[in-house]
Amino acid sequence: MYKRIVRARLRDTFDRINEGDYMTMVDGLADSFEYRFHGQHALGGRRTSRASMLLWWQRVFRLLPGMHFAVQDVLVNGGPRRTRVAVRSLVSGALPGGQRYENTVFQFLTIAWGKVESVETIEDLRVLEHALRAVAESGNPEALADPIED
Repeated sequence: MYKRIVRARLRDTFDRINEGDYMTMVDGLADSFEYRFHGQHALGGRRTSRASMLLWWQRVFRLLPGMHFAVQDVLVNGGPRRTRVAVRSLVSGALPGGQRYENTVFQFLTIAWGKVESVETIEDLRVLEHALRAVAESGNPEALADPIED
């Protein structure tokens, strides 16, 4: 039953992000957390504060407006004290110039007592960096900015 609840909550969080509401994700973070997105690019880096997560999500929506996550798999292991979750999602959206962004995202989370303590995000950096270059070339230099980090 617990694993079913975790899967449903995670899918609901992605549905809300798809609607432009990232606060559900931010509010689900523990007081002490680490959010790491692999790669040295505008969306990469390591964040450990609520303030940096808010800035990061705002950047995500400026750079990739209308992106959509389609959750494919959610694997849950453990109980409420220490839950490990693996998620595979397809992320897609329109890019400037009629191009399309499509990538596979893998996330690994650690949850304790309903709060996310760590998130590690991995996706095909070649595809993501191509998308960020397209956004930059369309007139948004933030797509080539340094990561937001603590």
